[in-house]
Amino acid sequence: MSTTTAVTPLTTQDAEALVTAAARAAEEAGVTVSVTVLDAGGHLLAFRRDDRAVLISGETSTRKAYTALQLNAPTADLVDLVKPDGPFHSLPTALDRPLLFIAGGLPVHRDGRLIGAIGVGGGAPEQDHGFATAAVESLA
Repeated sequence: MSTTTAVTPLTTQDAEALVTAAARAAEEAGVTVSVTVLDAGGHLLAFRRDDRAVLISGETSTRKAYTALQLNAPTADLVDLVKPDGPFHSLPTALDRPLLFIAGGLPVHRDGRLIGAIGVGGGAPEQDHGFATAAVESLA
């Protein structure tokens, strides 16, 4: 008989902490962003858009979080896979899903298990990735 240990899911308190940490990192860098946090089922737990951020950043942050969750990988690691010569070139159009292969989305793990994802949009892709990374590291 194998024993499995329960992993605490991502809570709304965790989600708010992630949003706050990402927004703080962006603010310190002088960048206005939107931040989305999804639970393991892809449901919205928290969202915040700086009132000065471009409107589309809300959509990009959500799609980055969704992509990171569905593929359990940082979106920064997936960019080359969907380029014309990449092995997953047709993936974005083959599926009727809101995937976005731009850096800024990260899966969130607890005790080695996927519990959700964060997406940041509004800055340059490398900046968004850094803000998401800072948030995930603050949760650990």
